[in-house]
Amino acid sequence: MSALSSKPPLPPFNQETAIQKVRMAEDAWNSRDPHRVSLAYTEDSYWRNRSEFIRGRDEIVAFLQRKWAQENGYRLIKEVWAWHDNRIAVRFQYEWHDLADQWYRAYGNENWEFSAEGLMRRREASINDVPIADAERKFLWPQGPRPQDHPGLTELGL
Repeated sequence: MSALSSKPPLPPFNQETAIQKVRMAEDAWNSRDPHRVSLAYTEDSYWRNRSEFIRGRDEIVAFLQRKWAQENGYRLIKEVWAWHDNRIAVRFQYEWHDLADQWYRAYGNENWEFSAEGLMRRREASINDVPIADAERKFLWPQGPRPQDHPGLTELGL
């Protein structure tokens, strides 16, 4: 297996490897690099993201390019909700602002299914955006991955 066709940790997941997998996904999404993110998915990966249905890495890249062109200041925290065999359930929140500088906190859940090679082959995401005031923001680290010592969702009381 080449590095491009495998993405450890591999299923079946345990608590430690599920947490590791989720943090790796969070760090990749916080990079806001659509190509980097797409490499964690199978070439024919299937997504439902809100009301969009996406198939394959090319569509993932196009979707993420559109997303991050609109969601400025994007910062994300993901947390394991549950895991079993080759599946992980995640809850997440992210903050972003629009071109008018209105901030939002997005609240969501994802269900992930992985191939034997550790690549995500299915992602089902339900997400709601809630307007927040600038003073309500909690994800204040510099753009990029969340620092290791920054609290997660549970520690922030979210």
